[in-house]
This record gives sequence, C-alpha cells and structure tokens, in this order.
Amino acid sequence: MHTPPPHDDVIAATRRWLEKAVIGLNLCPFAKSVYIKEQVRFFVSSADSTEALQADLAAELLKLKETDAAKVDTVLLIHPYVLTDFLDFNDFLDVVDATLETLGLEGEIQVASFHPQYQFADAGPDDISNYTNRAPYPTLHLLREASIDRAVDAFPDASDIFERNIETVQRMGKTAWDELLSDGAPDCAINGTKQN
Repeated sequence: MHTPPPHDDVIAATRRWLEKAVIGLNLCPFAKSVYIKEQVRFFVSSADSTEALQADLAAELLKLKETDAAKVDTVLLIHPYVLTDFLDFNDFLDVVDATLETLGLEGEIQVASFHPQYQFADAGPDDISNYTNRAPYPTLHLLREASIDRAVDAFPDASDIFERNIETVQRMGKTAWDELLSDGAPDCAINGTKQN
C-alpha cells in the first residue's frame, strides 16, 4: 500500500493540470478568468469512504451556495484517497446527483467530473480523447449554473468546445500530454487560488 500524497502535493499537481492543460490548451475557455481572479477554491478531501466523501461534497456545495461568487465562483473538490477506480467513481456520480437534489441545488449548481482513468462510454481505455477529462486525481468540479450561463453567452460556439478539445489532444498525442504535465515543464505565468 502506497503512502497517500500530502495535500500540498495534490493541490500542486492539480494546479499544474489546470494551468498547463485546462487553461494552457484552452480546453475550457471559461477557466482562465476565474483562476486569475482567485475565484477557484481547491479543497482536498481526506475522505477514505464514499460516505465521508458525500459529506464533504454536501458541505462544499452549501459553502459554494452561501459564498459570494466574487470570492469563490467554483470549487475543485479533489479526493485522492477514495474512488481511485474509475468505474467506482462513475457510479458515485449518481450519489452526486442525489445530493444536489436533496439539498435543493439542482438548477443552481452542477458538478463536472474528472479522473486519472476517465473513459468515455464509446472510447477504449487508451483512447486519447479520454484525456480531455483526465485530471491528476479524482476531482468533482462544482460550478454555479449562473456562471455557466454567462460564460456560454460570452462564447457563442460553446457547443463546439468538446469536439475542439478532442482534436487538440489528438494532435498532441499521449507523449506530449505527459511531458506537458511533468514536474520539469515550465509553469504558465498564471496564478491565483483559494486553498482549503
């Protein structure tokens, strides 16, 4: 059994992925503005069970709802100690939906999913298209619906983002992707985080 990574290392790897891949490759054209305004909260869950993770999820959802969007617009709930198997993680997304419903947050907050083994239903495990949703650790991304609506209004071609992202990672290939996220790669000149 390997030693769990320290929270600072988890956040550093997630920041590197966000800066170099999500923002650096423009996989999400909405991410840069909230990141440079320091409106992204990074929360590393210590949960080692799905029950504990659901409790952290509920707490973070309520905290996001109650916090001014100018301070925290979005949350990355990173959980390196539970749901490391993608199929288990994928099954947990039903619990995520149920939690949103129980808290009355449907239509107000939505949750996107990222995982180191992410696999689209119609793709093989080694298909490069999966990398558009691969993060260093299992991550639930909590987004305000109002912010998504504003972002979509600002980017009329938002529906094309998915296809464009797949084309981007296909052009790169796995070797270039791995090099991009390696510790030795130069950091982007972007900063701004809110940590746990």
